[in-house]
Amino acid sequence: MLDPNFKRTVVLICEHGDHDTTGFVLNKTLDIKVNELLPDFPESKAAVFVGGPVAVDSLHYLHNVGDMLDNSLEVCPGVYWGGDFEKLKFLMENGLIKDNNIKFFVGYSGWSEGQLIEEMQETSWIVEDMDANYLFKIKPFVLWQNRAAQ
Repeated sequence: MLDPNFKRTVVLICEHGDHDTTGFVLNKTLDIKVNELLPDFPESKAAVFVGGPVAVDSLHYLHNVGDMLDNSLEVCPGVYWGGDFEKLKFLMENGLIKDNNIKFFVGYSGWSEGQLIEEMQETSWIVEDMDANYLFKIKPFVLWQNRAAQ
């Protein structure tokens, strides 16, 4: 992908519908803490990423504690999107959700109806199955290299 927003990125597609697609870039970290973005958020060293070029004034999160956060959506085995934000803050403040259980994303990656399918037909993307370890165990800066080399 030559688009600078997506060159050498790994994107997890979280929602694909008839009219649009939403995902998050997993390997573009920001040098900022979530409580710098949201001053009332508990102190955290959880990673913050550029989620994509859409709605960069929004914050999203992927985590592996779906059973603890009401209204979270399982996007693949062991990876959940969103959930009750006030409960998230409470659980993190009390150490029940650890920094390594969650990743935050500023903005998201979005495609309009048919756009992602067209890009895949042009072989702009390498498609792989998602494994929760890619998000929670592999260092973000080597994630693209590991997947592209296979």
